[in-house]
Amino acid sequence: MREITASGQTVEEAKINALRQLDLTEDQVKVEVIDEGKKGILGVFGSKRAYVKVQEKKDIVKEGMFYLKQLAEQIGAGDIDVQVTQNDQEIVYDLIGEKIGLLIGKRGQTINALQYLTNLVVNKDTDSYYSVIVDAEGYRERRQETLVNLANNLAKKAIRLNEEVHIEPMPSFERKIIHTALHDHNDVSTYSDGKDPNRRVVIKPEK
Repeated sequence: MREITASGQTVEEAKINALRQLDLTEDQVKVEVIDEGKKGILGVFGSKRAYVKVQEKKDIVKEGMFYLKQLAEQIGAGDIDVQVTQNDQEIVYDLIGEKIGLLIGKRGQTINALQYLTNLVVNKDTDSYYSVIVDAEGYRERRQETLVNLANNLAKKAIRLNEEVHIEPMPSFERKIIHTALHDHNDVSTYSDGKDPNRRVVIKPEK
């Protein structure tokens, strides 16, 4: 990230000078006022120039993309393409390549790990939080359908046996799918039990 110190008769002028040198807009930088300066007598005598330090903000979207490409190479998936979609505070990275199976992993364990790590990279040293989703060939949509079906089937089991059913441990965003799927169910309720990474959803029959 580029960073320069610039001066001007006022703070605003110093900032404009810095932006011109960096060829950036104000929303692309962080501005730190070093010295507000001094006007002086008649605007000339005894005047003191204002100084600002202007630092280019990191492009978190590209940083996440490059990080994923690097991880894919290390995993052995080779060179991949990453399509990015951003909607306000949500960034979706869609992975495309010949060895996508390696990036998804058994029950999505690898792609969940990629999502977790990329989330850490994107949100490091940022002023606001971004929700990061890493997908590959529609895996997230297929996984959601699988989890909704699982929730409904295990709800029937809990009712039939009249006892709690414990689902295998899964990350929080997948547990949320289970909770949401059964939220309006009249005969069962759900809650999470345990600590990550072994936290799981429990389906409880309403007696």
